[in-house]
Amino acid sequence: MALHFRTLLAAAFLLVPATFAVAQDNEPDVDCDNAMTQMDMNICAHRDYETADTELNAVYKKAMDAAREMDVQAKDMGEHYVGAVNALKRAQRAWIGYRDGQCELAGFAARGGSMEPMLVSGCLADLTRKRTAELKTVYESEN
Repeated sequence: MALHFRTLLAAAFLLVPATFAVAQDNEPDVDCDNAMTQMDMNICAHRDYETADTELNAVYKKAMDAAREMDVQAKDMGEHYVGAVNALKRAQRAWIGYRDGQCELAGFAARGGSMEPMLVSGCLADLTRKRTAELKTVYESEN
């Protein structure tokens, strides 16, 4: 009996990831230019954040490349001039903590309500775009 229960439990754990993957693939087709329901607005706000996050990741990679180049160039002046990569990593980690806390706070305006996810996603998208602009200055100032 115990072996049968363990087998069923193991099978259930194997199905959970597949269920989540299907749920994500079957996201409703929402026209975000004409979102009317709160659910649609939540979906659109999340999509907006995902788009902003994708751009941030691409810009972060370019900023990291620029920071590496700064470190290579600074090495000739001495080791104490090297550290752009580490500074960028520390700044990004600190920013992520700030972003997450700030956007959690933004959600409290509708805590527990159907609008909370939209407020959080909107905050995430806004702060992510601002951070993307900040990171662009790392490599755009070099050109």
